[in-house]
Amino acid sequence: MTAEVSAGRPPFRQRLEGWIRRRGRVDPLPMTIDRRRVYVLPTKFGLFYAVLVAVMFLGALNYNNNPALLLSLLLLAAGLASLVYAHLQLSGLRVASIDAEPVHAGESLQVKIGLAASDGRARSGLQLDCADGRSVAGTDASAITYATLQIPGAKRGWLEAGRLELATTRPLGLACAWSWLWQGQGWLIYPAPETDGPPLPDRGYGGQRAKPASAGDDIHQLRPYRHGDAPHAIAWKASARATHLLTREYEQRVDADVLLDWDDVRHLPWEHAISRLAHWVELAERHGRRYGLRPPIGRALPANRGPQHRHACLEALARLPERSP
Repeated sequence: MTAEVSAGRPPFRQRLEGWIRRRGRVDPLPMTIDRRRVYVLPTKFGLFYAVLVAVMFLGALNYNNNPALLLSLLLLAAGLASLVYAHLQLSGLRVASIDAEPVHAGESLQVKIGLAASDGRARSGLQLDCADGRSVAGTDASAITYATLQIPGAKRGWLEAGRLELATTRPLGLACAWSWLWQGQGWLIYPAPETDGPPLPDRGYGGQRAKPASAGDDIHQLRPYRHGDAPHAIAWKASARATHLLTREYEQRVDADVLLDWDDVRHLPWEHAISRLAHWVELAERHGRRYGLRPPIGRALPANRGPQHRHACLEALARLPERSP
């Protein structure tokens, strides 16, 4: 689905949106849009259509032209039916979920919105608008359909979700029906990692350490044979002297834990220092190193690795204030 920057709205809709927002409304998910939350107004084409039908109707009355009068009434009925149909496009629509994975600053946030038809009627041509992102989607009659909004992540930190607008101009484009959903959640934007940054610092929690492994450089110990051990790891000579099979267990060298300390980047500008720490987090995770983070504000994160630890470190960096305290 394509996305583009939101266009400006008519002043009436802006004032209505501001009045609803001042009420502090937050809609929990999942929620169903009922008929009282759907607003309908004619579009510019709809206003032109209304004027055209009115002129045709007056001309038919003036010249007592029954076919023209019948045509104008049919066009009027079609216009009124399109208003009802546009309202029914949104009435009964269920918003099941709104979710997005964190991205780095400068990347597009992919917001996935789950839509479903609670009344069993399929929808098409729905326009979704949320925080400078716009997309077009439809729903099936029974399954949940996911629409994706691309929202630019301009800077790191917490991006407020704001309001989600669902609108449609189906079937004839004569009227625009819309409804607003106010979200209480937001999305996290990671800091942008430094490009062509330096390698990981030498600062760590200690030197190298060794751990037992099934293969390595030095023999660590002999242990009783376990089902599934490789045949080449069996110490046959030692097993001949013993009453049971023995397996070699080796020592495997592993790299020391890395400490990503704010003191190592204190000489850099504030945002540049945050970007370098973010670069080191991504680099350590890519190389499979265990790393800890000591930010300038907040608690230090102990050494670990994995997606959850990466998220915790980048979140701590993303939530730092915009300026040095």
